Amino acid sequence: MHKTISLALGSICAIFLFFTMISAIRFVQSAWQPPEMENQAADRYRLVLITQDLGTPFWNKVGEGAEEEASRLDANLEVWGTYGEDRENFLKQLEIAIDSRVDGIIVQGMNEERFNNLTKIKASFHGIPVITVASDVPMSDSMRRTYVGSDPLAAGRMIGERLLADLGDTGIVVLMGNEREEYDQRRRIEGIRSVLKDYSGIRIEYVTSSAEEERVAASTRDVMNRFPDVNAFISVDANLTAAMIQEIGRRSQVEPYLIYSFDDNPDILPLLRRGKLDGVVEQSPYQMGELGVRMIMQWLDGENVPLDAEGYPTDIRMLEAEDME
Repeated sequence: MHKTISLALGSICAIFLFFTMISAIRFVQSAWQPPEMENQAADRYRLVLITQDLGTPFWNKVGEGAEEEASRLDANLEVWGTYGEDRENFLKQLEIAIDSRVDGIIVQGMNEERFNNLTKIKASFHGIPVITVASDVPMSDSMRRTYVGSDPLAAGRMIGERLLADLGDTGIVVLMGNEREEYDQRRRIEGIRSVLKDYSGIRIEYVTSSAEEERVAASTRDVMNRFPDVNAFISVDANLTAAMIQEIGRRSQVEPYLIYSFDDNPDILPLLRRGKLDGVVEQSPYQMGELGVRMIMQWLDGENVPLDAEGYPTDIRMLEAEDME
C-alpha cells in the first residue's frame, strides 16, 4: 500500500517537474528574444508635442504638420498641452513627459526658470532631446537642441519696414507688449527698433500689460492720454491686440491709426478681415510642426548631430486686409 502511494507521489512529482522545466525553458527563450523582434511592428520613437495654446487655429496647424510628418517617418507623436495661460499645468506636463522617458520633446518655449531647469537639467540627464517650436528660449538657458519657427528678429523688421512705408519718417509709435517679456517678444522689439532707429522723426513709446482685458485697456488709455498725437500701434504680443483695438475704438475711430500685429492668436485674422489692422505678420504653423518632427528624428537617427543651434526659420509674410478677400 505504502509502495503504491510512493509510486503515485513520485509520478505526480515527475509530471510537475516536467511541466516546470518546460515553462522555465519557454520563459528563458522568451526573455532572450532580440529587442528588434519586439519593435519591428512598433513605431521607432515616441515623441511629444506640448503647447500652452491647445485648440487654437495656429496650434491646430502646428499639430497637423507634426502628426503628418511623424506618420511619414514611423514615429508615435502625442500632442499634449493646456488651454490659455495655465503655466503651472503646462510645466507639469513637460515634467511628466520627461519622467515618462519619451524619446524626444517638441515644446513651445517659455521664458521661466523652472522651464529652463526641466530642459537643461532633467531632460539632459535622461538624454531626452528638446526642440522649441513657434516660441524660442535662449539655448544657453535651456540647452534646447534647436528652435523651429519664425525668426522673431526678422518678423520685427518686417513690421518696422511696413510701418515706415505707411507712416513715413515722422510720428509717434506705441509698442504694446506683455509684461512677462518672453524671449520672442524681446527679439521682435529688437527687430522693429533696428529698422526705426535711424529715423530721428519717429518716437517710440514702449508700454507693457498683463494679458487680462482690463489691464490692456488701462494701459492703452494711459498711453493715449500721455501721447494724444500717437500715430501707430504695434502689438508685439498678439494676445493683447483685440483688447487694445477695442479700447482705441472707445476713445475714437480706429481708422486714423496704423495698427499692426502677429497672427498667433485666433482674434487676429478676423480683425484684419474687418479692417481693424493695417498689417499682420503671417507665420507658417504647419511647416513648424512638420519641420520640428523632421529635425528631432534626424537627431535621434544620428543623421544631423548637432542640430543648428541658431534654429531653422520657417516662412513669414506680411498680410493686408485685401489678402483676406
